[in-house]
Order: sequence, then structure tokens, then C-alpha cells
Amino acid sequence: MTKQSELQTIQQQILDDGVCAELAQGATQLVFADGNPEADIVFIGEAPGKNEDIQGKPFVGAAGKFLNEMLEMIGLQRSSVYITNIVKYRPPDNRDPLPEEKKAFWPYLVRQLNVIKPKLVVTLGRHSMEYFLPNAKISQIHGEPKRIQFGEQKQVLLPLFHPAAALYNGSMRQTLIDDFARIPMIVEKL
Repeated sequence: MTKQSELQTIQQQILDDGVCAELAQGATQLVFADGNPEADIVFIGEAPGKNEDIQGKPFVGAAGKFLNEMLEMIGLQRSSVYITNIVKYRPPDNRDPLPEEKKAFWPYLVRQLNVIKPKLVVTLGRHSMEYFLPNAKISQIHGEPKRIQFGEQKQVLLPLFHPAAALYNGSMRQTLIDDFARIPMIVEKL
């Protein structure tokens, strides 16, 4: 079974299991992931927004455009990485995902990561970071790689601010670009 077909199975199971049915009713579609299942780097955001809900892919709006620019800055194509969110349906009015929504989707995210086996997991924003590092504050640890126990293996995690934060806060933009620039060195060391 290929990684792609394993991931499609997980995607189908989310639908079959009726995960967050209420959230699903308000959304256009499930936004599972985008990118290369053989990727060394997985980016995990929070939840789909309006554009993502319409197109069915994560990070295709303004924050996604900025993410694509930063990928290019470090010599990567979007098609060479894997991008997903912790919550796979758009919350109403783009509100933050609720703790119970993140909890409901967490086992499927874990399975996605177990299939891909990335060298590096980059969390974008505190909602995806807090499940891996429950007591951490993103303002204190952004841009610092962490080696954590993840299931049976160790996983290197890089918490970053969400690209959307940089769109609303100019000073955050440079911080995110600087943190992002560290990704190739981190992957090389792995």
C-alpha cells in the first residue's frame, strides 16, 4: 500500500467516522492535506479558512500565499512538502478551533504523521503546537527545534508563528521569515 493510498484511507475514515459532524455541516468540504506524502517536512496549521474550504486545500488564502513565498525563500516548492491542519473543517466565521474539535481530529493527524514519517514537523500557530508541547508558549519558543517523544519514535518539531499573524502584524513578518530560514539547516542536521 502506498503512502498516498494510506492517507486516502485516513481521509475516508474521517468522513466515515463523522468526526465533528456539526463543524462538517457548516463547511463546504473536508480539507485534508496538500503536498507530497514522501516529504521530509510536514507543516501543520490550525484549521481551514474560507478559501481553503472552497478549494479543499490547506493554506491557499493570503496566509498560504505568504507560506509559499517563504518556502521559495528557502528553496522549496510547495509540492515538495506536506501541508495539513489539526482541524480539517472550517470553523464558522473563522473562529479558533475549539479544544474538543482539536481533540477529535488529533488521532487522524497522528496517523497522517505515522504514514509520512517526516524528518521535521513545523507547527504553524499555537493551536497546532499545543498538542505536541502542551505547556509551551509560542512567543517563548518559536524558531527553536524541539525533539519530542511521539508515539514510539522521537520527532523533531519546529514551532513557528502562524503566517496569518504576520499579515496583521508587520514586526511578526520578519520574525517568521527569520525562523523559517532555519528550516534547511535543521533538516540537514537530521
